[in-house]
Amino acid sequence: MSTRESATVESVNGITLDARIYKPPTDQNNSTSNQQQIVVVLVHPYSVLGGCQGLMKGIARNLAEHGFPAVTFDMRGVGKSTGRPSLTGFAEVADVVAVCKWSAENLCNRVLLVGSSAGAPIAGSAVDQVDEIVGYVSLGYPFGWTASILFGRHHKAILQSPKPKLFVMGTKDGFTSVKQLANKLKSAAGRAETHLIEGASHFQMEGPAYDTEMANLIVTFISSL
Repeated sequence: MSTRESATVESVNGITLDARIYKPPTDQNNSTSNQQQIVVVLVHPYSVLGGCQGLMKGIARNLAEHGFPAVTFDMRGVGKSTGRPSLTGFAEVADVVAVCKWSAENLCNRVLLVGSSAGAPIAGSAVDQVDEIVGYVSLGYPFGWTASILFGRHHKAILQSPKPKLFVMGTKDGFTSVKQLANKLKSAAGRAETHLIEGASHFQMEGPAYDTEMANLIVTFISSL
């Protein structure tokens, strides 16, 4: 079975972040090929609406069972993490950068960054700030008009990044239509793929019923890096 450990990561301005590391079973970790050695950092949904690392534990556990260490953490102002959350998520980008750098130093020097819902634009803004990040997966990126009022200024960073990207979204997302996603990705640099979950809404896809499917998609993406 996979195991879970706790850690405290220092962000900027004295902020400390509560993190959890999900480690693969020892035999599986040893059998992972050098080419696939990678740590997955998972960024939770919008802090202001109750987003927390607990929402990512199902995916993290699944990834660990597949042989990939996974890190979840509470962004500033959530759970045991200090500081205060921001409305637009720009302050939280520093938290993501800090956890990715910590993971690269302490777990594996190749990092896959995964963001869920509002965590996706925040993670996207961090992708090119850490050299060890080798790819990005978005689970329900809120590209739609209403969400763009808060998160629109994050779009440019991930769309201009040359690093490989996968955008996973339900066809009944509610915040972003399939057409809006396709239009946004027309301007994306480098490799940008989409995977649509037929009939899934935004919040359904965030739920535990989809954790296994999300983890499987991430594992498949890792094998392509």
